[in-house]
Amino acid sequence: MRLRIRSLVLPASLTLGLVTATACAPASPTVNDEGVSSARLQRLSSAMQRAVNDGELAGLVTLVAHRGRIAHHEAFGHLDREAGVAMGRDAIFRIASMTKPVTSVAAMMLMEEGRLLLNDPVRKFLPAFEQTTVMGATPGDRVAARRPITVRDLLTHTAGVSYGTGPLEALYKQHDLYYWYFAHRAEPIGETMTRLAALPFAAQPGERWVYGFGTDILGAVVEQASGQTLDAFFEERIFAPLGMRDTSFYLPPEKRSRLAAVYSSDADGLTRAPEAWIGQGDYVEGPRQSFSGGAGLLSTAGDYARFLQMLLNGGELEGARLLSPTTVALMTSDHVGTLYDTSGGLGFGLGFETVEHVGRAGRPSSAGEYSWAGAYFTEFWVDPAHEVVAVFMAQLLPARSVPVRDRFRALVYQAIVE
Repeated sequence: MRLRIRSLVLPASLTLGLVTATACAPASPTVNDEGVSSARLQRLSSAMQRAVNDGELAGLVTLVAHRGRIAHHEAFGHLDREAGVAMGRDAIFRIASMTKPVTSVAAMMLMEEGRLLLNDPVRKFLPAFEQTTVMGATPGDRVAARRPITVRDLLTHTAGVSYGTGPLEALYKQHDLYYWYFAHRAEPIGETMTRLAALPFAAQPGERWVYGFGTDILGAVVEQASGQTLDAFFEERIFAPLGMRDTSFYLPPEKRSRLAAVYSSDADGLTRAPEAWIGQGDYVEGPRQSFSGGAGLLSTAGDYARFLQMLLNGGELEGARLLSPTTVALMTSDHVGTLYDTSGGLGFGLGFETVEHVGRAGRPSSAGEYSWAGAYFTEFWVDPAHEVVAVFMAQLLPARSVPVRDRFRALVYQAIVE
């Protein structure tokens, strides 16, 4: 359903409260919305604060929008625990795989312009993918792919392309193509994907749902189809029109103080992650040359909520139309059937997990909800039936047995009373 609503626009008296970091977490904006119980929202706030008090997280920011208005937007705990810096609502987070929906939207914008089609072979844009191979009985064995990888395969994670884990790990590490982190790379994403094309993949195109470098390949396709680098396309065509002022691949030095620190969780509690590689990462001091469409972006809860509200509105936000309602519906429909979830509760669309059956999905939701998460412990979902956008931002990697995101989901839904 397309909604013509005031998309995350707040009264002027509330605006500063949403963009200014403070020493203690201020209360959520007061919004007159009969569909959300303020008393029940307090349960959500209390539970998130307990997660900090109990040492599950150093800090976090949560946001809930209902019918286009922000009902809850709070910061808890510390942005940097060791330095004693409190978390602010404008904190910037590494969102990792929450980059994938943005890259997927970029590809669909190009489809709407006639620059690519879902069934186009990737080799049309990236010649290195002319003839790909698949791992045989052992990682050293290769067989030819039975058909070309398509743009749709990349969007649905059915291209057979992994992150080089499992049996392929040693081979991918040998070629410096293991894992999803790219910020340290001093080469354009297209060059990295050209090297990837020479390696065997984990499955035949279209036969399995395999999570991996597919959206990074898609980002390289977007660059070729648009004639722009991915960072330039995102900024000009998505971030600027949507007013996403704090979303980028690398952090401007003047925003360094707003970047949340990354922590690890283990049996001994929270430990600050190391500076190198996927710890704190190379998002400030790195080479700034690799624009990973799969896991490279930094953002705030408020910025990302604007991107999601655009989708909930059917592709438009405050007069800026990125997609048609038909394209949004296509993206948020299941394309893979039981390849993603054999129970039939969940599906996967063009960049999003989808809820197909609430009971089988086994979580508070509605049929038609779409969502995804990031490795640094961020998550979002959009529920068109309830007109809800929800964003959870923290920085925890790895996160072992920390159920606070599940609590957040349950407490959002218990607060929606209409």
